Amino acid sequence: MNNLASLLAESAWADGGHIAIRQDEIALSYAQLNDACARFATLLRDRGIRPGDRVALVMPNVTHFPVAYYGILRAGAVVVPLNPLLKARETAHALRDSGARVVVTFPLFADEVATAAAEVGAVCLVTAPAAFDDLLRATEPMPEITDRAADDAAVILYTSGTTGTPKGAELTHRNLMTNAVATVETLLHVGPDDVLFGGLPLFHAFGQTCALNTAVAAGATLSLLPRFEPTKALEILHRDGATVFLGVPTMFTALLQAGIPDGHDLSRLHLAVSGGASLPVEVLHGFEREFGVTVLEGYGLSETSPVASFNPPDRPRKSGSIGVPIRGVELRLVADDGTTAGPGEVGEIVIRGENVMKGYWNRPGATAEAFRDGWFHSGDLARVDEDGYYFIVGRKKDLIIRGGYNVYPREIEEVLYEHPAVAEAAVVGVPHRVHGEEVAAVVTLRDGARTTADQLRDYVRQRVAAYKYPRIVTFADALPKGATGKILKREIVVQHQEFED
Repeated sequence: MNNLASLLAESAWADGGHIAIRQDEIALSYAQLNDACARFATLLRDRGIRPGDRVALVMPNVTHFPVAYYGILRAGAVVVPLNPLLKARETAHALRDSGARVVVTFPLFADEVATAAAEVGAVCLVTAPAAFDDLLRATEPMPEITDRAADDAAVILYTSGTTGTPKGAELTHRNLMTNAVATVETLLHVGPDDVLFGGLPLFHAFGQTCALNTAVAAGATLSLLPRFEPTKALEILHRDGATVFLGVPTMFTALLQAGIPDGHDLSRLHLAVSGGASLPVEVLHGFEREFGVTVLEGYGLSETSPVASFNPPDRPRKSGSIGVPIRGVELRLVADDGTTAGPGEVGEIVIRGENVMKGYWNRPGATAEAFRDGWFHSGDLARVDEDGYYFIVGRKKDLIIRGGYNVYPREIEEVLYEHPAVAEAAVVGVPHRVHGEEVAAVVTLRDGARTTADQLRDYVRQRVAAYKYPRIVTFADALPKGATGKILKREIVVQHQEFED
């Protein structure tokens, strides 16, 4: 069975009574989760969803997320997971671009999502907990998992380049299944006795593969946290006896600063995995000392399902390294002239393997640009040592990573340009001791126009997700430009104070 939903069915068959998903006092066994997914699949089929149709999922880390996720897949449809923090205009773009016919959301986000759905003519299905559970109980379960080809799309993850609007990475059933199974068998070595911390957003590739799909493939338990907060995270690690912590660097920093409270037993925790951005070495070592666990780093992108490399548990860990290619994946470094970079030399990471996306949804030009000679070009610069371990040194793409979330300057610049007072705008990343990078905007104003940094900040904040808007806004008489008139961001120096929010 090629359908990714078969991972859930197999674990339900192996031990249906074992807890699959936990969220505080709510616990779903594998049998209960599989049954709910089968009923949700019927609900979608009754609403006209057919194999290959796209269904958007706008939801935090609550128990209804895996119900909807695997239910969509069971029906043979394609999941389009979206960040619930997106504003209506951002959600509408993804719905329109993917052609999603139905969008499933949680009551807290219903207003923005309903606005977006109405704009594009999609059906908005709000999963209010009690009413949704009653609806599922009144629906017959779909008896069989819809068969799909291994190369059929399972998930479309929206990600932006440094230019243009967000584009959807088309991940197949093979991409996601092999990445999850490799994570179980060769990276985390988890099984039914393990409890994985579920604080990574499930709409994101990292949380989706390494937390949700990995836990389900292993028959393990995933304990969900809808919104990361260090005190609550520590409570979950203690209460549920978590064995594996998965997080981005800002989560590690927050937990390290909070420390282990008196009375909390974290003795079952034996592994921590960091991804999404580089983890400062001092944080890595501090976390290992405080929590008594090994911290392993990896590397990947939405386009690679996401895991491409990892520090394998059975080999020496190298601090600051993203490890070596995982099973079924090849990495190499390409110099500017197209030749392979040697040990110690810097080159762009290019990737091929069973984890690499099919392409960008309905974007043949962008797909052709990303794939050259059969290799996916990441835009990330790295070097490799004599042992084959890779070390990230920078990015070719003009990408900002704030707290593990990707922020693409062009998207923010376009919003700034919509403001009537702005003549030109450049968005860059500046170093930040907590978030890794902070979003900064440098703008010039139209003749005679007036506005303030606070006004521009609020203007953008109302139009994009909260993690994207520029905390730092400065003004300039002119922006540096090259001979062709292109703004030279490398020459922009931002004087700033750190914002802690």
